[in-house]
Amino acid sequence: MATNRLFNILVPVISVLLGLIAGGILMLGFGYNPIQGYIALWQGAFGDRYFIGETLRQVTPLILTGLAVAFAFRANLFNIGAEGQVFVGWLAAVWVGLAFDLPTIIHLPLAVIVAAVAGAIWGFIPGLLKATRGVHEVIVTIMLNYTALYSANAIVRHVLTDNRDSTEIVPDSASLSSEWLQSLTDFSRLHYGILIALFVAVIMWFIIERTTLGYELKSVGFNPDASKYAGMNVKRNIILSMVISGAFAGLAGAMEGLGTFGYMSVQSGFTNLGFDGIAVALLGANTAPGVVIAALLFGGLKVGALNMPTQAGVPNELVDIIIALIIFFVASSYLIRWIILRFKKEEK
Repeated sequence: MATNRLFNILVPVISVLLGLIAGGILMLGFGYNPIQGYIALWQGAFGDRYFIGETLRQVTPLILTGLAVAFAFRANLFNIGAEGQVFVGWLAAVWVGLAFDLPTIIHLPLAVIVAAVAGAIWGFIPGLLKATRGVHEVIVTIMLNYTALYSANAIVRHVLTDNRDSTEIVPDSASLSSEWLQSLTDFSRLHYGILIALFVAVIMWFIIERTTLGYELKSVGFNPDASKYAGMNVKRNIILSMVISGAFAGLAGAMEGLGTFGYMSVQSGFTNLGFDGIAVALLGANTAPGVVIAALLFGGLKVGALNMPTQAGVPNELVDIIIALIIFFVASSYLIRWIILRFKKEEK
């Protein structure tokens, strides 16, 4: 048990270090100073209160999409559809925000809850098909990502607006915006969503580690046949896992629709929040605390990278490659784990 915990900490750390080293070599090869580049990255993410606020704002949806992917992983399900679930959650939250005139104490929770329900419904579809027909969840969720993207665009243009590319801004009664947090961070876009994301991380930890449901989900993930033999309802747990996973991703959409932007616009492509959530979950070893830490890293990379072209002269394209390298090594963490185990066996 102690060895597994050590690996869960060591492997992601090595993955990140390898990514940073590879990125530094790449910058050096193109004639840029990697030390200056990474200093600019750090300052752009944590250099002052404004950048810290923007980093935490970026971290908020990444925590939720990371939790969504991680929760499904614990049941041995690959929810690659968090991106689509973000869209439907975003759309549902903004729709509730604009459609009702209610007191804040009712309006805001209602918008957040409806976003979670929308994401849960979008997760229910692949869960049901997987449980009842054996259809692989990766295929279904990929298709649903595109369905969500184009359906959301059509609804924004033809239902929520009159052929416009963005909706109205949600009223204050449905907004996650926080003047207090903004003033603390020199008027960044940080909002109350960060508190919701951390609360949801606690909920996931409690479900997985302290409930019968969490035990059953992990059991089904390890061995569905043995779980069925032990009397567990495997089909129900598969569906429930995807539903809860979708709800987490739907909440990420609410963070964007009610917090960061306050509206929804027609999207030309994916936001990548759901896909980044896969890397966040892998780096966080599919645990709630790990996901929070991994989301902080990725949020820092995303925000800090914006400072590298101006402060260190590193072009945007090279910055994107560096981030991709880090994601590559994160995705290769299982290979790193295998190499470490191989060396340990040879030493014995």
